[in-house]
Amino acid sequence: MSAEEAIFQPVEPVRAYQRVAEQIEERILSGDLPPGSRLPGERELVSQFAVGRSTVREALRVLQSAGLVRSRPGDPLGAEVLGITPDNLSRTLGRLARSHLSTLGELVQFRMVLDAESNRLAARLHSESDLARMAEQIERMETLSAGEAGLHAFSEADALFHQAVAEASGNSLLGLCARAVHDAVVEVIEEKIAVAADATVWMQRSIAHHRQVLAAIRDGDGALAARLGRQALYDYYADRVEEGTRRLLSAALDEE
Repeated sequence: MSAEEAIFQPVEPVRAYQRVAEQIEERILSGDLPPGSRLPGERELVSQFAVGRSTVREALRVLQSAGLVRSRPGDPLGAEVLGITPDNLSRTLGRLARSHLSTLGELVQFRMVLDAESNRLAARLHSESDLARMAEQIERMETLSAGEAGLHAFSEADALFHQAVAEASGNSLLGLCARAVHDAVVEVIEEKIAVAADATVWMQRSIAHHRQVLAAIRDGDGALAARLGRQALYDYYADRVEEGTRRLLSAALDEE
């Protein structure tokens, strides 16, 4: 095979800092190092891994870049473990949406599927405390829509409502994804509110929708709750996604 036909590039040996980062990451993902815990101090890590100080520092830099730890130079307590959070995931989804590998339309379709199923499961599995959490965020949205708190605060309450719905399903992954996907597309919806002729009217319409979803979940009507979720997202985003991907939203909206 000629050089022009080659599809692979020479590789470099795995560096020690990568192995250190991999071991620490594995302990975090396994739960051995839960969020809020601390890694051993830098000197102790150097001893345990039998590597140089620069190797440990580079491994911590990699882990911090991935959002798994928070490391402060010279901190005698060691790096703080952050673990897997919605922020980690939303940043990844946001980068994916901005890359050539995905489109906003695909991300919105994913949220349509996710919200619909979360709503359906919440209608079956919710507790009274779940309903209270949802109602609390709707009341917060009502208060924010009448004040001067700004669009971001309103959007934050909206995100917490959907997170409460997803967590009412009993599946922690749905809760994690619900917040992450919301955050990944939040700029689009905030922009839409900002340019609306009357943002207050728009927000009141959103609040009314959330009350309908809550009522359907409280009544145990999963089919209606799912349908409301899909329709609202279609209405919010159909005119904002790439023209070629609108069919994805339409497909997610249709019911068999």
